[in-house]
Amino acid sequence: MNSTNFIDFKNVTVLRDGAKILDDISLQIGADENIAIIGPNGSGKSTLIKLITGNIYPSYISEQTSCKIFGKSRWNISDLRSLLGIVANELQYDFHIGITGMETVLSGFFSSIGLFSNHKVTKQMQIKAKQVIELLEVAHLCQRRLDTMSSGEARRFLIARALVNSPKVLVLDEPTNSLDIALSVKFHQTVRNIVSKAASIALVTHSVGDIIPEIKRFILLKNGRVFADGKREDVFTSAKLSELFEIDVDLIQKDDIYRINLK
Repeated sequence: MNSTNFIDFKNVTVLRDGAKILDDISLQIGADENIAIIGPNGSGKSTLIKLITGNIYPSYISEQTSCKIFGKSRWNISDLRSLLGIVANELQYDFHIGITGMETVLSGFFSSIGLFSNHKVTKQMQIKAKQVIELLEVAHLCQRRLDTMSSGEARRFLIARALVNSPKVLVLDEPTNSLDIALSVKFHQTVRNIVSKAASIALVTHSVGDIIPEIKRFILLKNGRVFADGKREDVFTSAKLSELFEIDVDLIQKDDIYRINLK
């Protein structure tokens, strides 16, 4: 397996209270791929993210088991952050501590929740933070407290925080959760800008509205297993989504925005 690959999971199983949350998962994902991982609630998406971040490890280890991120089974968090950025919903709750948008972004250099007296912010860090804030189009908000912003505005600062270390891959976990329709559409364009200028995207979601045209590979999870894995035209279809969610739906596309209608 090429060490430049983002993920190399082979025969990975994760148990919780004796139940298989991930069941013999095998996935190989290149660092230059834009992918979507789609599944209903309880399909194993959150557990997969915890494997990626190193918060959990496979429940069984054998000669057939491989659980590598960028070619390694174990990482120091300070080393991994230069390759992998992750924005999960839980992170936004952690930042309700009265810090500004700029402080939030700068904290990404230290993998901390806020800035502390032992953190030495350099001029280069400030320049990089301003660059990613401008990319996310929130420069006018950088001195406002994060806990006074809308969910969409705060989400952009957390993404900027993940991007300050110039990661190869940005993992977005349910990125439009809690956003209204207008903010979701605007966020859609933000993700497209990231793909074109900053990093590859691994989008983890149950909402087809999060999908951007640049995503070419789709991995569908169901009951802790890979239900389907392949190209957009083969996997991201009405028929496959109907099977995945166990309800008859039509996948509709208009102006690069997807939605599903019940049949």
